[in-house]
Amino acid sequence: MSALEALDLETMTLERPAPGIAVLTLNRPDRLNAMTMRMFDELMAVPLALKQDESLRALVIIGAGRGFCAGYDLDQIHEITELGVREFLKFQELATGGLAAIRGLQVPVIAAVNGAAAGGGLALALAADIRLAAPTARFNAAFVKIGLSCGELGTSWTLTRLVGPGRAAEIAYTGRMVEADEAERIGLVNRVVDGDREALLDEALALAGAIAANSPGGVQLSKRALQANLEISSYAAALELENRGQALLTRGEDMPEALQAFKEKREPQFTGR
Repeated sequence: MSALEALDLETMTLERPAPGIAVLTLNRPDRLNAMTMRMFDELMAVPLALKQDESLRALVIIGAGRGFCAGYDLDQIHEITELGVREFLKFQELATGGLAAIRGLQVPVIAAVNGAAAGGGLALALAADIRLAAPTARFNAAFVKIGLSCGELGTSWTLTRLVGPGRAAEIAYTGRMVEADEAERIGLVNRVVDGDREALLDEALALAGAIAANSPGGVQLSKRALQANLEISSYAAALELENRGQALLTRGEDMPEALQAFKEKREPQFTGR
């Protein structure tokens, strides 16, 4: 039994609608896909299983029903408010580990935000490489509304890098809603897709397909370089990282195949080897 087959998912579903593409659906629609301890466990387990799938090229994350993810389920908040300090730290490490695992997946992750993305839901969308939004998408850093800070689940880091420190500060300090059109304008999402949830999913799958058509090694090392260079302040260090990645890729099969396909005016047949 493979790691994927061994997954026992309760709060989400994992499907493979096309070769190389996986869709992870948060599946608590009656609670707007709000997070629970179980969901954080599964957010950790799914990327670990997917990392063993060498055929994977892209992951799409979407919410079931009319929401993306409404943050932590406040009906279960007593589970964490009653924890002692050490137990709460363990819970925080579980929660942040789940989102870090999504962000650290070797392939691009596309968040298809089909409704509210609040608190932890915003953090999950921010953990993706690319964000597409339905017109009904709404974002807010709800943490200050319940007495917490936006220093939660990586939000203080990812939000600032996407929209800049001034906009991030306003969104974080007020906890206000950011509607889809504003989210697109300020760079919080790549674009808004007209239509319903199915239209959004179709667009996300088309984008995943365009990614999957390229060299697997090239895409994966591109992701590694983009993420690593967010954390490197030195231009020289960025060049060093890029140089190593490019040197490695020239040793594989995909670059010669792409050059030969260009000469022969055909589509390349990438293998990832």
